[in-house]
Amino acid sequence: MFALTGIGRLVTNDPRHDSGLLGVIENAGLVADTSGRITWVGPSREISSHTDVEPTHVGGRCVIPGFVDSHTHLVFAGDRAEEFEARMSGRPYSAGGIRTTMAATRSASNDMLRDNVSRLASEALASGTTTIEVKSGYGLSVADEERSLVAASATTTETTFLGAHVVPPGVDADDYVAEVSGPMLEACASHARWIDVFCDRGAFDVDQARHILRAGAAKGLGMRMHANQLQPGGGVALGVELGVASCDHCTHLTDRDVEALSSTNGLTVATLLPTAELCTRSPFPDARRLIDAGVTVALASDCNPGSSYTTSMPLAISLGVISMHMTCDEALWAATAGGAKALRRDDIGVLKSGARADLLVLDAPSHIHLAYRPGVAQIGAVVRDGRVVVGSL
Repeated sequence: MFALTGIGRLVTNDPRHDSGLLGVIENAGLVADTSGRITWVGPSREISSHTDVEPTHVGGRCVIPGFVDSHTHLVFAGDRAEEFEARMSGRPYSAGGIRTTMAATRSASNDMLRDNVSRLASEALASGTTTIEVKSGYGLSVADEERSLVAASATTTETTFLGAHVVPPGVDADDYVAEVSGPMLEACASHARWIDVFCDRGAFDVDQARHILRAGAAKGLGMRMHANQLQPGGGVALGVELGVASCDHCTHLTDRDVEALSSTNGLTVATLLPTAELCTRSPFPDARRLIDAGVTVALASDCNPGSSYTTSMPLAISLGVISMHMTCDEALWAATAGGAKALRRDDIGVLKSGARADLLVLDAPSHIHLAYRPGVAQIGAVVRDGRVVVGSL
């Protein structure tokens, strides 16, 4: 068994424990069984009634759920550092963007792809991410998309088929849509839980996205999508129409888009990716507008080699508070319970009986310090399934 006591502030995300968003218990304890599932949370003074093992005292530190990163692109080879440097210097850059990564990914061995996913997932774990979603999308051929998902599956069960990232060079768009929704989907479906489409300028239009998503749903895959990142468009409306789990980016939204997302009552989450805006010097999504309208919001890292080469969920939380006008409570909830809702999971992102014992012990008295001290390492220990996997208690 696993037991903690002396928790100064325990964030459960279970509203039964207080009237606030985070379900905070002061001076708390927590117990998990040998399978890594939580069996009890409550006041420290009651812990002896719920475990026979000697609990570990964490010295008044704050404990929060592990971060749930519901949007990453970890399967790739190479990097695009020169592209980033040119963009930051205001110089034109003529290299191929996603096409550059596509060529490197196609040339990489299976071992290289798997090792890169593992490296980045380990980096994310060290900063507190205990559940991570990983997309394909840089192979853009039947064989390379399939092996990308095999590489992702070695690290996570939250795998997403993103053959519809962009149309590869030299290929007719309609022919590629037929390939993605036909033989590519056939090869990839058994390795994926989700299907995703980049529905935006320069990628796939609404009709193409609808066709691909419906094909994936017919194969038993859950639906999610990149929507309204680059300009207003029909992506969010399509996502609501189809009942996708999450519309990701949501940078350019009309009033009608916000109303549509709100009308789903949390069925479709708006997943915001502020590190992409940070690294491209683009306007941030208006999180305050969404939250005030009753939209369920998640935060994710969008880790990818082109526009957001970071795995840091604490950075996403800081940006959510500092640049998108979220409260500290809202940003933490979005990075934990919000990410879980974007993956349609109820066993993660929350610390309650029956949930996975995925949690973080902060070297801080409160979760507020995640935004208050941006860029500072504050994760004292990472616990996954009731076992310490990073740091120490």
